[in-house]
Amino acid sequence: MSGRLDKRVAVITGGGRGIGAQICRTFAEEGAVVAVLDIQQEAAEQVAEEIRGSAGQAIAMACDVTNRDDVEQAADQIERELGPLNVWVNNAGVSYILPFLECTDEIWDRTLNVNLKGAFLCCQAAIRRMLSHQGGVIINMSSQSGKVGNSHYAAYCASKFGIIGLTQSLAVEFAAQGIRVNAICPGVVPTPMWDTQIEDYARKRGLKPEEVMSYFESKIPMGRIGTAKDVAHAALFLASDEADYITGQALNVSGGSVMH
Repeated sequence: MSGRLDKRVAVITGGGRGIGAQICRTFAEEGAVVAVLDIQQEAAEQVAEEIRGSAGQAIAMACDVTNRDDVEQAADQIERELGPLNVWVNNAGVSYILPFLECTDEIWDRTLNVNLKGAFLCCQAAIRRMLSHQGGVIINMSSQSGKVGNSHYAAYCASKFGIIGLTQSLAVEFAAQGIRVNAICPGVVPTPMWDTQIEDYARKRGLKPEEVMSYFESKIPMGRIGTAKDVAHAALFLASDEADYITGQALNVSGGSVMH
């Protein structure tokens, strides 16, 4: 039985861990031929090997999304090896939690470069190629912090609000060419990224690190933390023909934490 993405070529940046890795697995389970892109080649290869071990199709390659040459070369290689691009998911991202007045130029620039410029470069690479074969799907990873500002998170919020603006602009510009562009706005999802910043968040709220996740649960109407699978299922829907009339949207996957 064919999957919802049967034989479609799907690219996932930041695919070596966390939400990106789960999107790779979920897409492969639904028949996609997956290109796992990550700045860490080893992490990308581990995910690709896992997919191949489950009878899926995947390749892995290192890619720095802030570098135009890296992105264009990766896109060329993917089309040479796998065929025309059908789906591109811009998931690579970084996050820092710190007071605004302690945010350095370096942290600001790195956050905007990876999260927003990276999506810009990848969207250009994807759209150029999708135009040549009359259509495709782009999914940009925003955040609930792209809908509602949060203290100690200025650079991240700025980048994720920017992702939604980029998504809407491209959706309007390329709808007539059969290219759909949507964003996903996850809430709190425990990933390796969270492991590196949970102490910073605890400090911000005056909590112990081990209290942070239960604090989040108490604030979420559905009463549980999100999972990578929750986000991957949303990405699968947006990538599939079931979402054929949906473009320019920023879909909340946050258990009711954000409703606009």
